[in-house]
Amino acid sequence: MANKVETKTKVEVQEPKKYKVFLLNDDYTTMDFVVDILCEVFHKSYEEAVQIMLKVHREGKGLCGVYTYEIAETKVDQVHRLARAHQFPLKATMEEE
Repeated sequence: MANKVETKTKVEVQEPKKYKVFLLNDDYTTMDFVVDILCEVFHKSYEEAVQIMLKVHREGKGLCGVYTYEIAETKVDQVHRLARAHQFPLKATMEEE
């Protein structure tokens, strides 16, 4: 007769790290284009996009959102692709939260 041994495994689930995505100010990208990017890529309302654009303009950078690594990386890439396609030097960066 075999002895029954019960083992309990405790699985700890961790939230994935989050990354902040910022737009950076430059002297060439139009304010309208920045607002368009914020609406299209980051799904911001027009009013919220204008507020973020003004923060980018006045302070040098503005927070667009906080995402998991893969999503943040994709958003940064989308910004760079759209900016290049429209011949603007707009840059986006991501920083670990």
